[in-house]
Amino acid sequence: MAVVTGGTSGIGLALVRGLAKAGADVAPMSRRREQVDHAAAEVEALGRRAARITADVGDRGSLDAALRQAIDVLGHIDILVNCAGITKRTPTVDLTDEEWSSILDTNLTGTWRSCQVFGRHMLERGYGRIINIASLASFVGLLEVAAYTASKSGVAGLTRALAVEWGARGVNVNAIAPGVYRTALNAALLDGTERGKEFLLRTPLGRFGRTEELSGACVFLASEAASYINGEVLTVDGGFLASGVNQ
Repeated sequence: MAVVTGGTSGIGLALVRGLAKAGADVAPMSRRREQVDHAAAEVEALGRRAARITADVGDRGSLDAALRQAIDVLGHIDILVNCAGITKRTPTVDLTDEEWSSILDTNLTGTWRSCQVFGRHMLERGYGRIINIASLASFVGLLEVAAYTASKSGVAGLTRALAVEWGARGVNVNAIAPGVYRTALNAALLDGTERGKEFLLRTPLGRFGRTEELSGACVFLASEAASYINGEVLTVDGGFLASGVNQ
């Protein structure tokens, strides 16, 4: 039984599909009911149970309610995948307090809130798999996304801290760091700008990722095959972080 925050679009929806195909019942969560219903219908079309739950990682009360609803529908939660995230490109000297706080609250504090709310349930049961979504920006600096970079560096650190604290109690905490994946939201950036060209040049496979290519890493980390993996940030980036000179 899996809960996926930010699970109704982009990478999150791809991971919902992957988990359902691997045999998990899934609660794909986001703030918009229509999107939740659509994602849940996809899970059910794959022959698995789905919980239709709206929640906001910025609102602890909604996460508490989501946990209760998920338990009512699915019985218990084995897997938590934290995909909710936002970014905005802004020169750092122009970044406002509000923009900084919004990005940090969603990407880092929201991940912490979800880990705490659902992790408590897992710790009580003595079993769980938590998979956070980190980023290339957890490892390297990206131009004019300082808040995003700080938040995703924090997600990597939070993952290691929780792995140390909760691992002996049966809850493995890991993260996936995606490379550059084409989605509906970033296609224009990747295909029509110098930034997109640089991302592609730095990726040794010579192409952007397809969101479904992240599913294997997620299913693996959620499975018993990964029972001794804890505190790892698994990069799925086409070789981006290995890249030095490519021409």
